[in-house]
Amino acid sequence: MTASHSGASHSGAKQRIVFMGSPAFAIPTLDRLVKTHDVCAVYSQPAKKSGRGMKPTQVPIAAYASAANLPLFTPEHLKSADIEAQLAAHEADLFVVVAYGLLLPPSILAIPRLGCLNGHASLLPRWRGAAPIQRAIEAGDSETGISAMIMEAGLDTGPVVGSHRIPIKKSDTAGSLHDRLAALTAACLGEVIDSAPTSLAAPTPQPEDGVIYAAKITSDDAMIDWQKPASALDYHIRAFAPYPGAWCGGPKGRLRILDAHPVPRPAEHLAADAGQFLGKYNKNSMLISCGNDALAITRLQPAGKNAMSATDFLNGAGLKIGDHLKPEIGVSNS
Repeated sequence: MTASHSGASHSGAKQRIVFMGSPAFAIPTLDRLVKTHDVCAVYSQPAKKSGRGMKPTQVPIAAYASAANLPLFTPEHLKSADIEAQLAAHEADLFVVVAYGLLLPPSILAIPRLGCLNGHASLLPRWRGAAPIQRAIEAGDSETGISAMIMEAGLDTGPVVGSHRIPIKKSDTAGSLHDRLAALTAACLGEVIDSAPTSLAAPTPQPEDGVIYAAKITSDDAMIDWQKPASALDYHIRAFAPYPGAWCGGPKGRLRILDAHPVPRPAEHLAADAGQFLGKYNKNSMLISCGNDALAITRLQPAGKNAMSATDFLNGAGLKIGDHLKPEIGVSNS
């Protein structure tokens, strides 16, 4: 039995941890905890079918745990007496949860001696929910961060015991911000756990003002509405890169817009409709009119093809100045 189970442990003691996570976002945190504490078990979502053969593939945390010879458990849910007994048998000081994807019932939240600690990729209470990284960029937020909270039954409602904030760069995509926040989550949770239990003794309740929910991302969310200002579409494209990819209708199916930036609408096209192709821009871009200003697209991906430059796309697309890119599939010259 470790020192942490003999009663109240002193700050800085090595904690016995059950780690719960699934995607790559959680790997830096698990890696840090393996090096500094006693990770006695890892829980992840079950293997998922992927690829052309639809073969079951371990989620990233499961793959990490297997490679590191950590005890791995992959239940489909946690709502059973057997799972509850299994979790209790680990005799953990803490359950540490990062993007696990499964609901922890109240009976499980009550198991570990020091509670359940969650790392959430936003400055709570802003962007509670499934997609805080994408929604922060989509909204044009200038900063975001990581919150370490003690879990309770509500969705991301628990009191906060640590946080770090970072600016959202004008060049940030969901992919680049994901990687920065994954590293920040490891640092923030690591600091809290290193100084537990003192760091957990006086959590700060989340304020009631400023609560916004980050709804789960769907492909329909990523559809481009050309009626919006070009600045908003810049946020939109970066928010859904790399997945699922902002898209609109093209001549032969969906077009995924991979790289673009807002520019003033040329004087000769001030009366252009939203979604109208205005021609080439600065040799390597194609210009599309928006509700306000225009969007210079430099890279895109037609349905069924590899990503390509705007120049290569225009060479084979048959677009004429004045054609409209529509939200639905197809191009109109009306």
